[in-house]
Amino acid sequence: MTGPRDPIASPTNPRVRAAAALRDRRERDLTGRILIDGARELLRALDAGVALETLFVCPSLCRSADCHELLRRVAPVDRRHVPVTEAAFAKLAFGDRAEGVVGVALRPGLDLTTLDPPVAPLLVVVEAVEKPGNLGAILRTADAAGADGLIAADPMTDLFNPNAIRASLGTIFSVPVAAATTAATLAWLRSRAIRVVVARVDGPELYTETDLSGPIALVLGSEADGLTPAWSGPDVQAIRLPMNGVADSLNVSTAAAVLLYEACRQRSTVRG
Repeated sequence: MTGPRDPIASPTNPRVRAAAALRDRRERDLTGRILIDGARELLRALDAGVALETLFVCPSLCRSADCHELLRRVAPVDRRHVPVTEAAFAKLAFGDRAEGVVGVALRPGLDLTTLDPPVAPLLVVVEAVEKPGNLGAILRTADAAGADGLIAADPMTDLFNPNAIRASLGTIFSVPVAAATTAATLAWLRSRAIRVVVARVDGPELYTETDLSGPIALVLGSEADGLTPAWSGPDVQAIRLPMNGVADSLNVSTAAAVLLYEACRQRSTVRG
């Protein structure tokens, strides 16, 4: 009989299988739980107050300073701490960065109405972005540039897809996030007098010649189709990034980085 401190050895253990099933969006939606892979990501989740339910730990793989810090905070005496062998851990981990820790947590809320930005926010809106890696990269840049939040409009991928969490390096837990329909997002922005600036390949104005100070939402579209026609109108400003080669657009996460850092530069000048 396995004791409470004995590691789970079988990849078919019910607790291991239930956690691994959270890679599937349907299972996350059904259970209201998410899978967090990586020590740094888990530390940032804890810092943000995310409710961690289970921490699967493979001691032989836990070598980094972040992992040791995580185990200081969720020690073996903690009921959430569940030791596993390398064979069982392989069922839980994914990618090429096995750090010996994977957690199961309650999914944070994504209700747009709970987003509470400051008086003159810098927000990012991404419409129908499909790739979790792009979403995670945009979140990482949003965190670095000091953005006040990210809204996924008509999302095609779950914000808490494990690959999005990993690509964000856990910054998804430090940047306020929400998800809503495009119509609800536009209504929310307009009700708060937040200026809408959209990135389009045919935008009439260069991004460097655009005032990106004040309350503003930088809006980017999907990898394949860009923005829908909803993002047009007299109160929507379209800008473009110069494309001097044969390609007509940048990867959405690269475009977000360029725009966010230009906004950061302008706003720093204004504040200074």
